[in-house]
Amino acid sequence: MNANLSQLPQDLPTPVDDGAASHLEGSLLPDLVLQSTDGSSVNFTGLSGRWVIYVYPMTGRPDVPLPDGWDGIPGARGCTPESCSFRDHYAELKALNAGVIGLSTQTTEYQREVRDRLHLPFQLLSDSTLRLRSTMRLPTFTVAGMELYKRLTLIAHEGRIEKIFYPVFPPDQNAEEVLVWLAELSSDPSRIGI
Repeated sequence: MNANLSQLPQDLPTPVDDGAASHLEGSLLPDLVLQSTDGSSVNFTGLSGRWVIYVYPMTGRPDVPLPDGWDGIPGARGCTPESCSFRDHYAELKALNAGVIGLSTQTTEYQREVRDRLHLPFQLLSDSTLRLRSTMRLPTFTVAGMELYKRLTLIAHEGRIEKIFYPVFPPDQNAEEVLVWLAELSSDPSRIGI
């Protein structure tokens, strides 16, 4: 196993679109409050403007081994490179008037360590009880006795999901894909606010 969490192995299996997120585009974000790494509570219905919400299975830590077989699960590996990519493109996303939030099932304390270690300029939300799975039917998978979210990215405008990226692969290029989509959106006035 590649011990460097910031680098993706070359032979990762590619996830396929199983249709598990096809119902999300056009739906409203739920009236749901989750804990953030800055100590605040975030209610999805209170997110005004445009937001990029990238959902990931779990971020590894250098001192904690990944679950057995992790690299063999399509779409599982790559949470650190994905988060770092959103960090590196954060100023460009802000320039396109988009906020960024990461979300996983990991606890707020676990995520706070990740946010600080990776120097993320945005917050991470904890959904450790899988409430979004229940309210929005987000796709999950199970490994080592843990139910985790499959990797996907939602773009919401004024509380309504306007774009889904699913499956996300390779994860380290997702922020660039989001930037391209947002830039195209901003260059076509007829699509603003869709």
